[in-house]
Amino acid sequence: MFKKREGAKVRDKSGNLPITKNALAKKGSYMNKPSEKNCLTSNTALICSVQNTFSINFIFCFIKYVECKTTFAKHFFLFLFLLSSKVFSQFHGAVGSANTNAIHKDSSIFVAWAKTCVVNRGWQNIANTGLGYTNVGIDSNAIGKAGENPVVSLGDGGFAILTFDKPIINGAGYDFAVFENSFSNYFLELAFVEVSSDGVNYFRFPATSNTQHLTQIGPYDELGEPEKINNLAGKYRVFYGTPFDLEEMKNNNGLNVNAITHIKIIDVVGCIHAPYASIDVNSAPINDPYPTDFGNGGFDLDAVGVIHQLDVGINEFTANKSLNVFPNPANKIVLIQNPEKKLMNIQLINSAGNSVYTWLGDTNQFQLNVEEFPSGMYYILMFDHQNYYTQKLSIIH
Repeated sequence: MFKKREGAKVRDKSGNLPITKNALAKKGSYMNKPSEKNCLTSNTALICSVQNTFSINFIFCFIKYVECKTTFAKHFFLFLFLLSSKVFSQFHGAVGSANTNAIHKDSSIFVAWAKTCVVNRGWQNIANTGLGYTNVGIDSNAIGKAGENPVVSLGDGGFAILTFDKPIINGAGYDFAVFENSFSNYFLELAFVEVSSDGVNYFRFPATSNTQHLTQIGPYDELGEPEKINNLAGKYRVFYGTPFDLEEMKNNNGLNVNAITHIKIIDVVGCIHAPYASIDVNSAPINDPYPTDFGNGGFDLDAVGVIHQLDVGINEFTANKSLNVFPNPANKIVLIQNPEKKLMNIQLINSAGNSVYTWLGDTNQFQLNVEEFPSGMYYILMFDHQNYYTQKLSIIH
């Protein structure tokens, strides 16, 4: 790889360069000696460049630091080791570590859990579709508190869409958490997380995986590294949720972070090779156990816990804007109009604060049939991409 430079120092019988002031002044000449003892000229030293967008093979660098004979080489690899350690450990660590942000299922921080779940199964092995789809668990297993039901397995690239009694909002700190059923801190089956405020347009949390992707993690390997993973569900073991903060999503046009109605969990295909690899925000493949070609393969969804939700009790609701709703009181058809913007997502909220009807569309006017709802006081809640609008509605039969 390197050409010998004229006038370069000659090694002694032991293969080492003489350490002199001139030699140190010409340390570049060390790199021109193709020798096994000179770690700077080893082909494998190039691994210390970049494995993915930001990561370096720090184990290799540390070993080479120990093996190196020259002061300059030691300093070089020590620098790479310290740099790579910093790069690799930039996120929250495993359950039990000092900097973990894992949240236990019994934490009082949770105020609600998913109400509905619809699963679109993925393959047991995306590279061998003859094995069929995963088949462990049912959709409703992901409803309710973590640990109270069996899981539902998504399979390669499969996904689940969950809804909630009340919209999730962007509060202080984390706003919801996703639970998987890993049996250890380091067997990590991962998933992307997307959110929507209309059930149609979904926006993905920017996911990062700085885990090495030179060697495929096998189906039973406990080689996951939570401290190198961010914004991917499944980075924590069973009964501990991976939290997500809607503040990171507030600049997405078309998303109202104070009215999240749907969460989508999408299995990461852990294969590190095209065309099946799942890619993180830095265009690096995400390495997790693969293949998991059995009925419970892929991400095993346990639950989604809510930390901040919209308080829509009749006595608590504060309107940002007003809707035109008539007749009011009503017993059959209610006409709903928004003079400022189109109606995007309409919900009818009962006196207990629960959503009893949802409509998705794109119009300035909507007719709601209220004949099937009991008499009482309700709120009509409408979301657009920026605000929510409310109006009291009295139903009398």
